[in-house]
Amino acid sequence: MNAQEMYAQLGISPAVLNFGESVLQGVKDQFERIDAIAEYNQAKVIGAMQKNRVNATHFNISTGYGYDDEGRDNLERVYADCFHTEAALVRPQISCGTAALALALGANLLPGDELLSPVGAPYDTLEEVIGIRPSPCSLKEYGVSYAQVDLKEDGSFDYDGIRKAISEKTKLITIQRSKGYATRPSFSVAQIGELIAFCKQCKPDVLCMVDNCYGEFVEELEPTDVGADMIVGSLIKNLGGGLAPTGGYICGKKACIDRCAYRLSAPGLGKEVGANLGLLTAFYQGLFLAPTVVSSAVKGAVFAAAAYEKLGFRVVPTSREVRHDIIQAVELGSRDGMIAFCKGIQSAAPVDSYVTPEPWAMPGYDSDVIMAAGAFVQGASIELSADGPIRDPYAVYFQGGLTWYHAKLGILMSLQKMLDAGLITL
Repeated sequence: MNAQEMYAQLGISPAVLNFGESVLQGVKDQFERIDAIAEYNQAKVIGAMQKNRVNATHFNISTGYGYDDEGRDNLERVYADCFHTEAALVRPQISCGTAALALALGANLLPGDELLSPVGAPYDTLEEVIGIRPSPCSLKEYGVSYAQVDLKEDGSFDYDGIRKAISEKTKLITIQRSKGYATRPSFSVAQIGELIAFCKQCKPDVLCMVDNCYGEFVEELEPTDVGADMIVGSLIKNLGGGLAPTGGYICGKKACIDRCAYRLSAPGLGKEVGANLGLLTAFYQGLFLAPTVVSSAVKGAVFAAAAYEKLGFRVVPTSREVRHDIIQAVELGSRDGMIAFCKGIQSAAPVDSYVTPEPWAMPGYDSDVIMAAGAFVQGASIELSADGPIRDPYAVYFQGGLTWYHAKLGILMSLQKMLDAGLITL
């Protein structure tokens, strides 16, 4: 049995398969660039692990307080070396990316301080963290104010507006690297570096934090290489490599990370407590695999962009643009289009492939959201997934794929479901 027959058994018609193969011919040079970045980052990870003499004792379980957990402490040294920072906090107790961001913000902002976003509105789930939408324990409730400078119409930074917005109260600047549920381009590390340099020119002591979710290992440089005081992310996205079952990280200046550790555990305890609960093997091995896994996800995003732009849909970024995160936005123009696309992604999954995704009122969002993900780790968006809020312009956000071939199958299945629903013609 050949590959075409195997795809047929999975529900892919010859028309869709042939269309996909024709699309792939136009992106092979992109794939070569992606492989080169993965090779560089793989060497970087191995170098950090070798420098810190990772060995089998670092995989031992700790429970309770987690005192003297050398495996946990060494993993944080590995992360700090990977991202060229003074310190890192990498813990299973940080349950998701939003929790990591809330931790970093809450630890480094005091009553009377102001948080500034120079890149427009934050990701939906941060609205309640900040207090844009009222919530118990928000930053606003604790006396932290918030200011925002929207991007220009072309997606560039409004430097005049940022200069005016930075004041004596401005303590921390938050920069969201990825597009989130928006159809703006994601920012390159170089762009982030320029923004950070400008902000520090305006106020040298201001802290700059980058929400690095979905962006790790997509480029050779990271935001901490260009001046970020902290980067924050989730281990069930890029850096967990598909193996980490939970967790988050914060890397940056020691003073900032120490405050995060005190907020995570308790003042006076900080990084000294926090059991690894037997997860260190997955954390170390996930980081080791991350460059290759991320490259698979990026290839899937490029393939998705090329396929859907060929059909006339608006995609962000386009198939020819250099990537800065793993997310691919496709504006499908209708609720039915989003549902059909997500059905395709779900039907390609190794887990829960028989489930039909439906829009629902997901906590933390102000509109119904549809999510497709048949993942080994619940909510792991480094695994093949697609989601989006049911609102104009009806954009679906595709990401992940632990292997390139799974990402390819997901896109082919999305095309098949769109074709079956009469929403596209090939």
